[in-house]
Amino acid sequence: MSRKYFGTDGVRGHVGKSPIVPEFGMRLGHAAGKVLRNQGVQRPTVLIGKDTRISGYMLEAALECGFIAAGCDVVLVGPLPTPGVAYLTRALRLDLGVVISASHNPFADNGIKFFSSGGSKLPDVWELEVEATLAEAEGCVPSEQLGKARRLDDAAGRYIEFCKSTFPNHLTLKGLRLVVDCAHGAAYHIAPSVFHELGAEVISIGAHPDGFNINKDVGATAPDALIRAVRANHADYGIALDGDADRLQLVDRHGRLFNGDELLYLLAMDRKPAGVVGTLMTNMAVEKALQQQGMEFVRAAVGDRYVLEELLARGWQLGGEGSGHMLLLDRHTTGDGIVAALQMLELVVRTGRSLGEQLQAVQLFSQTLLNVKLPQGLDWKNHAGFAQARAAAEAQINGSGRVLIRPSGTEPVLRIMVEHAEQEQGARVASALKAALLE
Repeated sequence: MSRKYFGTDGVRGHVGKSPIVPEFGMRLGHAAGKVLRNQGVQRPTVLIGKDTRISGYMLEAALECGFIAAGCDVVLVGPLPTPGVAYLTRALRLDLGVVISASHNPFADNGIKFFSSGGSKLPDVWELEVEATLAEAEGCVPSEQLGKARRLDDAAGRYIEFCKSTFPNHLTLKGLRLVVDCAHGAAYHIAPSVFHELGAEVISIGAHPDGFNINKDVGATAPDALIRAVRANHADYGIALDGDADRLQLVDRHGRLFNGDELLYLLAMDRKPAGVVGTLMTNMAVEKALQQQGMEFVRAAVGDRYVLEELLARGWQLGGEGSGHMLLLDRHTTGDGIVAALQMLELVVRTGRSLGEQLQAVQLFSQTLLNVKLPQGLDWKNHAGFAQARAAAEAQINGSGRVLIRPSGTEPVLRIMVEHAEQEQGARVASALKAALLE
């Protein structure tokens, strides 16, 4: 059975268009609640958190109604980072965590994703069961079985303390000046406090959400604002989160931006694990550098949930994506931008060496990424000219780079990525592939 509503990270879309409408939110809450009860959970308790989008109020109320009608109790925490919801679901021994967020997307989008009682993203089979339940007739438990709702007033404080606990007690951030960009998102009232309480001088940007400005010209997907603020304030480092604070970008005092692949390399070189999980998009230079150090490197499908699945299957702890999703399973059950930033700052404080100094041993390959809009009816898999061009491209690169072709999961485009040590050659190969596809 294929999934109709769930994508790589829950249900997501444009507010006001199915499925991001209140009617579906209520049905989804009811279906998820029924699945919990059908699995034998007596009087399930569900935690619901959200980011700062204006539409979060609407979806929160709809989900709350659906869960209560299914006989589930609901705990509301208001704006809280996605990893904060995962943490509290596990810490409070609840049955399900729900996040209302579209992550790094603009405010007019929103989404709904779920976490297990253990604080991990749920597998495809659970989502398929929810989708099957959505197709059933709606209903409501008898009045004596209806759920209740309550608000957890100290959710932010609990999560702040958890984040701080992942930083060694014998170290401090005193003497560091940090710019923290909260993307006007879910961490606006949390991230600055975490770094300040560990001793850093903190300058906050993107910390004034109004319901409409989440991710707008700030945050992990728009790092120019952070780079400018770091330089203007003569800061040591800048930390950029996205709207739900599960991804990270770092900037040093020189304005150099460190992406997720570089951060993954630094953590791996410090920890020296048996193996590391990246994705199909992870830079080839990182793969080669880690293998040279005796570490196994495995590529998962794009999406932090697939990185997590690979880590759990192999019993490893470290993985990540170039977008800044970092998984450190000895610190948290899911990707956490604040926790990942603390691990990077720990590395700086403990070693006395800047991130730039520690990255001198690896030089990333250039990656040319083209998003090609497919004409209606074009079957790229059986396009003879494109197949010939792809074979020629791979022969031309001949082991000194990679060609990756994959369809987008959210829009009718084909993503063509060519990775090569020489940027110009990689760009030429990518352009030739695009031309062959559209001929």
